[in-house]
Amino acid sequence: MAVTAAVAEAIEEIRGAFSHAEISLREDGQGGAIVIVDPVDLGDRYIQQETWIGFQITFQYPYSDVYPHFVRGDLARRDGTSLGAGMSVTTWEGRPSVQLSRRSNHLDPTTDMAVLK
Repeated sequence: MAVTAAVAEAIEEIRGAFSHAEISLREDGQGGAIVIVDPVDLGDRYIQQETWIGFQITFQYPYSDVYPHFVRGDLARRDGTSLGAGMSVTTWEGRPSVQLSRRSNHLDPTTDMAVLK
């Protein structure tokens, strides 16, 4: 099954916002997609200057949250403190990763878009 029109539009918005990055995707067979954006700049807070970020956009989009997100598994803060609440080490799509739990508790499909998440 191909991705839904809304998922396809979300992917194009991500491509536009991250034109410098490679956007890889795999259809999930239900109308959604697994998306990986690589690289994404992390700024100065982390030892690593960049990461990949991955997530699934489900067929219910835009009425479902794009959640959770995953980044490189060796992510470490420059100041040596822990990554913080809502972040845990795991494996995603065969990659060592850190899961970022940033759920939208009161989802608004007009503002909680995949490209902004």
